[in-house]
Amino acid sequence: MATCPPYPTHVHRHTHWWQRAWVRYGALITLLALSGLVILALVREQTGTQGFLVGLGLAVLPVPLLIAAFRWLDRVDPGPWRNLLFCFAWGACAAALIAIVANSFATRWIATATADPASADTLGATVIAPVVEESAKAAAVLLVFLFRRRDFTGIVDGVVVAGVTATGFAFTENILYLGTAFGTDQLTGDSGIASVTAATFFVRVVMSPFAHPLFTVLTGIGFGIAALSTGRHRLRRALLPLAGLLLAMGMHALWNGSAAFGEYGFFAVYAAFMVPSFGLLTWLMIWTRQRELGTVRAELPAYVMAGWLTPAEPYALGSMRARRIAR
Repeated sequence: MATCPPYPTHVHRHTHWWQRAWVRYGALITLLALSGLVILALVREQTGTQGFLVGLGLAVLPVPLLIAAFRWLDRVDPGPWRNLLFCFAWGACAAALIAIVANSFATRWIATATADPASADTLGATVIAPVVEESAKAAAVLLVFLFRRRDFTGIVDGVVVAGVTATGFAFTENILYLGTAFGTDQLTGDSGIASVTAATFFVRVVMSPFAHPLFTVLTGIGFGIAALSTGRHRLRRALLPLAGLLLAMGMHALWNGSAAFGEYGFFAVYAAFMVPSFGLLTWLMIWTRQRELGTVRAELPAYVMAGWLTPAEPYALGSMRARRIAR
């Protein structure tokens, strides 16, 4: 005679409405959209309609090149496009909004407290801005690290996520700076190479389009190394991202404060620090990419012995050139 168990064998957990995936995605998209609308209004208010359009047209120029560079770096084990779209949108909308509001508030408060607007501007650029901006950009890296952990497996993933976030942030910031420069030129009547717009474009878009990505990539490297750490090293996993963030803030502060080092301070910091740092990190990323390919070539022969792959496939999958030919 069959009997019913006294208790249910399976406990069905009730999913609250706010735990559903579509609700989370909808809330995130709404947050980014509202941030985008607010930052759009703020930038347009400061630059004017013409300045905004000019700034937008000039600021967009380096974006495809930077995105393509980070996407190339990620081609060994490419992450989903939705992660990159989120990171770019976070940088361009949410992080930019946080930065412009927090920086303005802090600078005004310091100017009022010290009655020294010049010192407040310097302190805001060299201390407040690096802390606020790098923290706001790091939030996107943290969110991907926590909620898209299967896509965040190493240093390359950290670099790509951080770099794309910073590219979005720099895009919005460049609209503001270039649009403001155009407004200044309209008031003074300057045009051509001698204009403030041309000088701003040369410094921000031609000389240093990699500046913000370079800073935030340090945070990404910290998260990337943490992703490689085992579960036993919890303290290391917590401290490495923080160390990367502090390095990003320090480099950002040095870059912003370069004008205080004298007439040629900016160029000295650019030549002696920024360019070598960019070259070193570029070499590190290419070396890491090649190491990933080497790992693929070393690991896959076991699958050949098991009969899952043909003898030629490990080499093909471990070489970007062979992958291109196979396509």
